[in-house]
Amino acid sequence: MNLWLGFLVGLKEIWANKFRSFLTMSGVILGVASLLSMFSLTAGIAKGVREYMKQIGGLERVSVIGQEIPEDQQGYWEISPGRTVQDAEAIAKSAHLVSYVTPVSSLASAAVQRSGHTMRAEVSGCWPDFVPINKHIIASGRNLTHLDLETGQRVCIVGRMVVEKLWPERPNFDPLGESIRINDRPFRVVGVFDHYEREIDKRRRELGLRGASKLSSGSGKPRSSGSRGSGAFDRKNSAIIIPITTMFWEYKSANVVSKEDQGPQYKLDALTIQVADTDRFDETLDQVRTILMSTHREIEDFTFDTRQEFFDSMEQNMRNTRMSGGVIAGISLIVGGIGITNIMLASITERIREIGVRRAVGAKARDIFVQIVVESAVIGVIGGLLGLVASAGVIQILIAISPEANAPVVEFGDVLISFGSAVIIGTFSGFYPAFKASRLDPIEALRYG
Repeated sequence: MNLWLGFLVGLKEIWANKFRSFLTMSGVILGVASLLSMFSLTAGIAKGVREYMKQIGGLERVSVIGQEIPEDQQGYWEISPGRTVQDAEAIAKSAHLVSYVTPVSSLASAAVQRSGHTMRAEVSGCWPDFVPINKHIIASGRNLTHLDLETGQRVCIVGRMVVEKLWPERPNFDPLGESIRINDRPFRVVGVFDHYEREIDKRRRELGLRGASKLSSGSGKPRSSGSRGSGAFDRKNSAIIIPITTMFWEYKSANVVSKEDQGPQYKLDALTIQVADTDRFDETLDQVRTILMSTHREIEDFTFDTRQEFFDSMEQNMRNTRMSGGVIAGISLIVGGIGITNIMLASITERIREIGVRRAVGAKARDIFVQIVVESAVIGVIGGLLGLVASAGVIQILIAISPEANAPVVEFGDVLISFGSAVIIGTFSGFYPAFKASRLDPIEALRYG
């Protein structure tokens, strides 16, 4: 049996019964459209979450946080100094599996001023490693240096949103060397972070698409639109960092409570590390834990805040969603397959005499079987192609109603799976009609009608 000839015969049959064939394909078309749309929607959600994870430091970013003292250590917990700069120094010196480490002392809601313009922002005193750990990019100027730390320089690096709010009259201004005041203390700007935005916003801005203007500020730099994940960009764009020694000397050297100085506040608000190799993640945490147990005098008043569990949970939820959605969309394909089976049975009934003639002139049972299966597969192929076209329209609707950070993403593998499912359903749906046609007795078939 010539497969190409069978394919042409299948197309001829479809064309001869156009309306009936389209109704038969409708189940396959809807199944493919729903399957690919579901895959694209979950892929877009997963991409949005991964982009958010990347902006907040990725899986390799780990924070050392405080925890409740174990019961067996309650009696002597005070001997632990808590999180201090000495922890960071010990990790930097001894933890070879850690690529970066930074202590952080924060000044919440600090008043940042420049010539009558004021804003509130969180100021972080830190080490230079703060920049790579938090995936910052310095667009102009320089990073903090160890000399800045040693001498307690009043220098700072600011985010692009800070520049926009303090210099609103000067779009795209580069404030290197300019002076700002943080809680009435002067600081010189030595660096400016890059402007952070979602990939979709960046593409819109670069292509000059309509709608990009809604996301841009007066400086011509786009801002995040407040959808999911924009919080990470806002925090990074409004970041201000200074040397941690400057933070201690200028803002934490005294703690006045009820007019009495309680002494300096040298404990950290955060201690963050970056794992050099995520394949050795647990080994790295064990190494850091050993070091911290030493600096904390064997008091386990700390633990690790990782994103591994969150990321694993997110990936598992995405897989479950894809599987559940695939099953639901697969039902539409199965219904479409039942429709193909029914129409092929009806087609065989109409063509019994034709089948009898073919058997009489020498066609074998397997030739009839292959012919019917090929015709059924042709319906699946055409239905699959039309389903891909229909899915393009459905995806555009989903893009219009979905948060832009989680807009559907079409992946080539999902297209192949959706189209392949239609072809497989179409092919298998023709097996029973093909078997029934191949078993027809030639004499009885010629007498039919």
